[in-house]
Amino acid sequence: MDTVLRQTSKICPIKGGNLRMMSCAEWVAAVSIAAGAAALGYLAYKALLCKDKSSKAMVNPNIQKDNPKVVHAFDMEDLGDKAVYCRCWRSKKFPLCDGSHTKHNEETGDNVGPLIIKRKEA
Repeated sequence: MDTVLRQTSKICPIKGGNLRMMSCAEWVAAVSIAAGAAALGYLAYKALLCKDKSSKAMVNPNIQKDNPKVVHAFDMEDLGDKAVYCRCWRSKKFPLCDGSHTKHNEETGDNVGPLIIKRKEA
């Protein structure tokens, strides 16, 4: 048992588990080890579990970037029988869909498609 305690004391500065018998240098070593472990745990937590807003990719790559918010409005009467609108933000005819979502989905594994508005069939 005594050899186990001697081997343990080389790794852990706590003498036989008795905190009252530790010297000042041993306390400094123990607190340093605990602080280092806490810092590593915090850094691992931040890196793996916390998602920063700045790391998120923008949805809109290049449409009206000078505007704080891109908004389009259409009158229902002007739509005709069917209108197809882009939701992937890659259309060259934005806000109308030109099928760019197909290439976007193949490249990214996304599943976005157009917004289709049509009149009810009578």
